[in-house]
Amino acid sequence: MSHWHGQTIDELRGALARGETTSVRLTEQCLETIAALNPRLNAFITVTADAALAAARASDARRAAGAPMTALDGIPISLKDLIDDTGVRTTAGSQVRRHVVATGDATITTRLKVAGAVIVGKTNLHEFAFGTTNDDSGFGGARHPDDDTRSPGGSSGGSAIAVRTGMSMASIGTDTGGSIRIPAGVCGVVGLKPGWGEIPAHGVVPLSRQLDHVGPLARTVTDAWLVHETLAGRAPSAAAQLEPASLAGLRFGLLAGYFDTRIAPDVRAGVAAAVARLARAGAIIEPVEIPHAADIGPVYLHLVLGDAASYHAATLEAQPGDYTVPVRRRLELGRYILAEDYARALRGREVIALAIDRALDGCAALLCPTLPVTAPPIGAASVPVGEGEEPVRTAMLRLTQPFNLGRQPALSLPCGVSPAGLPVGLQIVGARGATAALLRTALACERALTGI
Repeated sequence: MSHWHGQTIDELRGALARGETTSVRLTEQCLETIAALNPRLNAFITVTADAALAAARASDARRAAGAPMTALDGIPISLKDLIDDTGVRTTAGSQVRRHVVATGDATITTRLKVAGAVIVGKTNLHEFAFGTTNDDSGFGGARHPDDDTRSPGGSSGGSAIAVRTGMSMASIGTDTGGSIRIPAGVCGVVGLKPGWGEIPAHGVVPLSRQLDHVGPLARTVTDAWLVHETLAGRAPSAAAQLEPASLAGLRFGLLAGYFDTRIAPDVRAGVAAAVARLARAGAIIEPVEIPHAADIGPVYLHLVLGDAASYHAATLEAQPGDYTVPVRRRLELGRYILAEDYARALRGREVIALAIDRALDGCAALLCPTLPVTAPPIGAASVPVGEGEEPVRTAMLRLTQPFNLGRQPALSLPCGVSPAGLPVGLQIVGARGATAALLRTALACERALTGI
């Protein structure tokens, strides 16, 4: 591994500017890491080595010519394989789409390319983003980088592995009920779900168009900010910096009730320690609850099942055998969602969104675990939570899906590891329309937790 393995985008853009490395070297390092680790971890479905090296050479030529450079120019990045990249398969992790080659770029792919980012390939995912573990992929499940008997989380599991291991410096994922934050929390990286509609989803295979969010997975909050701004069409300059909020006197709502029950002891301990560190840094922590939280699961389920069944209606009829069995069964279940139940869920979503907004009133952000457990064993049907057991899918979605319904920005921040060495994530939730403020707050939290 080269000297640059493990560095952040923030550090690498400086090294590029000073001539201490080149985009070609960074890209070769990522490709070497993919070649070494992907046979075991299965993080990538498609690797675009030739196109990546060509983009890296073009970046180095621009820099040598003195052209203006963005923060991502020459930086290797990967795309979840729901996102179109011209001339490359977009499989959505399914044999249903094994021969589907993109004839154009997704909007965000174009923005990354215009900013000079180097796309090294397409990452593995739970089939059609319809799952939380990455177990069910038409191209084989992905594996946790710290323990390959465990799940990396999903659906953006390959993206989290890529970032954690240095296969790419950042990755672009999607999040319908937690699919950026869950793998970020499980794998120990930063995952940002921006506010709904901030990042265009044109050219991204949908799960639920009204709940889908597109966002970055990265090693640090600053890196996530640099990628988010680029995806939003505001590519930062090579010298741009994110300024942290001040934690002194900053008010946080610590989510209680629904968000503080059935939590595994190692997760509870990790989050409690992180919250205590924020308080020592001057933050004001107060418990808050969200009314109607018991309705979150049913509301989410009726919406996502109905939307997914509608999108997949034709291929479910024509290619049922090309789906993995668990995902096909879930999609078929969506055919039985009644119109009145769907309409009731739409109203429920608005009630939940307003309840979350009220909980945020007077707070810079809300805090809770990203998910109530650490990485589950691959293939596990249930996981221990507190004194009982809970289905894996329910457990992993329970604390993230409320903010897809509410459309608030939310970020998973690493906050330590369990006694078994598995990462624990702290979820930080901001107000609607305030992703920039959330990122400044998250940067302050990151610094308090890491001592940097």
